[in-house]
Amino acid sequence: MTDIRAAVAGERADLADILAGLQPDHWDKPTLCSGWRVRELVAHITMPYRITLPGFLLGMVKARGNFDRYADRQARRDAADLSAAELTESLRQNIDHPWKPPGGGYQGALSHDVIHGLDLTVALGIDRQVPEDRLRHILSDLKPRQLKYFGVDLTGVQLRATDLDWTHGTGEVLSGKAQDLLLVLCDRTLPAGHLTGLPAPRFTREPAP
Repeated sequence: MTDIRAAVAGERADLADILAGLQPDHWDKPTLCSGWRVRELVAHITMPYRITLPGFLLGMVKARGNFDRYADRQARRDAADLSAAELTESLRQNIDHPWKPPGGGYQGALSHDVIHGLDLTVALGIDRQVPEDRLRHILSDLKPRQLKYFGVDLTGVQLRATDLDWTHGTGEVLSGKAQDLLLVLCDRTLPAGHLTGLPAPRFTREPAP
């Protein structure tokens, strides 16, 4: 428990430092989360630190029980109301916050922060490597229900990490860093140059003209 909580705190601290170093225009650039700029993404990451249980339940009622709809609305509202400095400080002040996603435990909290951190850094072209121990925590705890939630079709594809001894699935090999393959598992489309193998075009965004 101490180990995983330290990993969560370390990831939040690292991300807070990255946010503090962003230029003002970075906050309005798109992330790998479709429809979210950096500011909406950070608003979402820090949402659990600001939203009370009654506020969450009311939001879910207004969203007719659809969490994705509620999360999108809340992220857009908070992104409009809070400055980049306030969003960064919200993360920094809650590095040790005990929030856990329902049913996910601290493993889920780590996955949440690592994946969304990658949504930001990969989209912005920031050369940041997630520490190996954090990736191993996440990859070793993957469950079928998590993959079903994201809905990515990996039929006939084997993910093979180039920097860790880790594979997933069977079929044609899709290679890349473990953190990039984690994004593939989360149904993200990556910029060119992150993945190799015959299936790579399926999971790669075309370069801008």
